[in-house]
Amino acid sequence: MLVLRSSPASPFGRKVKIAADVLGLKPLINVEATNTADPDDSIRQQNPLGKIPALIIEDGTVLYDSRVIVEYLDHLAGGGKILPIGEARFPVLRMQALADGMMDAGILQVYEHRFRPEKYRFEEWKAYQAAKITRALEVLEHTTPATVTSASDADAGNIALACALGYQDLRFSGVWREKYPRLVAWLKAFEDAIPAFKTTEVPPAGFPTKEEPLR
Repeated sequence: MLVLRSSPASPFGRKVKIAADVLGLKPLINVEATNTADPDDSIRQQNPLGKIPALIIEDGTVLYDSRVIVEYLDHLAGGGKILPIGEARFPVLRMQALADGMMDAGILQVYEHRFRPEKYRFEEWKAYQAAKITRALEVLEHTTPATVTSASDADAGNIALACALGYQDLRFSGVWREKYPRLVAWLKAFEDAIPAFKTTEVPPAGFPTKEEPLR
């Protein structure tokens, strides 16, 4: 049995969970709740960076980060499933990189809110991170990816994008939806085609308090 260290709100963990479901590997994975803010959580021994997701494979090896885990899951499923082989691979990797960057920028804004007392928060830093997401959304609205109509259309890039948009709903009240109707329609189609997107959803919560697990 594989063990996935993650938390429900982690967009990177969600990406791995959806990938596993699309690949038919969900029954092989036990998801173990993780709190990266807890110094006693074993995640710091399993991943020296103390970050999630981390996948413990059957020989005890721990894989991280989400891109490596997704690659491993695709390998387990026979290869070339959600990470194409050949030239088609690179647009998928590029989309995954863009979506991962959006998630990183969102998480950094959340951390600025969570870890700094209000009087020490660096609003320019938050704006710098928010601008990355805005630029990505603008590009994606005008070059919207192909619609996902079934699991066979899913790949690492569009799974990551769905999770990035979902994280905007979770932590930023879905305000992106007001300006990007083509992306809204794209995400609705993805949700309809990929049931795991709904089953991995966490209700919108805004920025976490210090008592909540990270992400």
